[in-house]
Amino acid sequence: MHQAHHPGLLERLRQSNPVEGLTPLDPDTWMGPSSMAAAMQAAGSVWQGVNDVVAGDVMRVFCAVRPPGHHAEFDSPMGFCLLNSVAIAAINALKLPGIDRVAILDFDVHHGNGTVDLCHQYPEILVCSSFQHPHYPHRLHDVVAPNIVNTPLVAGASGDDFRRAISGSWWQAVEAHKPDLILISAGFDAHRDDPLAHLHLDETDFAWVTQEITALADQFSQGRIVSTLEGGYDLRALAGSTLAHLEVLAA
Repeated sequence: MHQAHHPGLLERLRQSNPVEGLTPLDPDTWMGPSSMAAAMQAAGSVWQGVNDVVAGDVMRVFCAVRPPGHHAEFDSPMGFCLLNSVAIAAINALKLPGIDRVAILDFDVHHGNGTVDLCHQYPEILVCSSFQHPHYPHRLHDVVAPNIVNTPLVAGASGDDFRRAISGSWWQAVEAHKPDLILISAGFDAHRDDPLAHLHLDETDFAWVTQEITALADQFSQGRIVSTLEGGYDLRALAGSTLAHLEVLAA
């Protein structure tokens, strides 16, 4: 974990974790008594999933975890996120036998600023992030690097808009990168019913993007996928979207 995040972040989180009540880290991010343990378990779950797929024990893993992680930057928590589980897993996966290149595909409605912050200096890690723009977190969405693909969508964008944007930017990048492992930051807050953004996706769009990703994994990554839950704040939409995602992963 120290390889991904600044050691000072871990110490800050440990010191901020309250015995009772809530402690604010920023206007959006608070810690309760179990927050540090939950964040460590979330990161550990994703890392265990990576080890399981690389070992060949399973082909695909979904981590139904909270808190999410993709906003957590190198030295700071942010946006409900304490530790960046997917970035931690990607960086450490490069140490595993047979894993020379990793792709992180993030379709959360908010830009994966933390993942970009942690991974942009690793050419072995491709990061593709689609997101409503302009919108939170207003950071690092304009980073230009060979391994970073930022795919902004305007408020009100439809599922067809999403599919065109992804098809026009992600798939060619993944094919060129030829990842040995694909990680998914599966945020479902781009759903039309989600209260925290203004995109108009539905369950069929999440099934579509998952199907496209699994096809690429079969082509380049021996089918290996580890997906982790990011955002999603309308519970009915979250349940339906997650189910659509899982049905494709399990097919």
